[in-house]
Amino acid sequence: MILEPIPVHDDGALPGTVLTEVTELYASNREFFAFSGDFPDPEHITEEQVAAALADELARPTAEVLLARSEGRLVGLAITLGQHPNPEDPDPWIGLLLVDAKLHRTGVGRQLADLVEDRFRTAGREAVRLAILEGNDQAGWFWTNRDYELIGYAEDLEQKRPCVLMRKELNTPAA
Repeated sequence: MILEPIPVHDDGALPGTVLTEVTELYASNREFFAFSGDFPDPEHITEEQVAAALADELARPTAEVLLARSEGRLVGLAITLGQHPNPEDPDPWIGLLLVDAKLHRTGVGRQLADLVEDRFRTAGREAVRLAILEGNDQAGWFWTNRDYELIGYAEDLEQKRPCVLMRKELNTPAA
């Protein structure tokens, strides 16, 4: 698996083929988006909605949208934030880790998380944080099994949904 930043044209637009791939990835995760409420109709996620969501993410100064490819095929996506808006928070964040739903429980999510963590580790970062929506038990299980520890509770910045905050020390290479 390789991890690469999403290509963006000078005008901020995504190449059409990439946007189509990413939209298909989002659409495969209907259950998650029904739970999160990020899209008005998770049964019909459109390219325009995904383009707008990604543009909002990329508008943050230290944000990256990373595409995970295996054998040339898009299998996942990670959205990271190198610096949280709270200046007292020293850690980078994983904002979203999304895997093609057909590949859930195949190890692709673990590989993608490893690559993201290694990226931060290589950049000299000591830990990484994330927030999962309260009630997202699958995500809680996934991250807990990756040695992320509960550090608190808060609301997400945009939609004020209750979240569980987790953190992982990056002092050792991924297993």
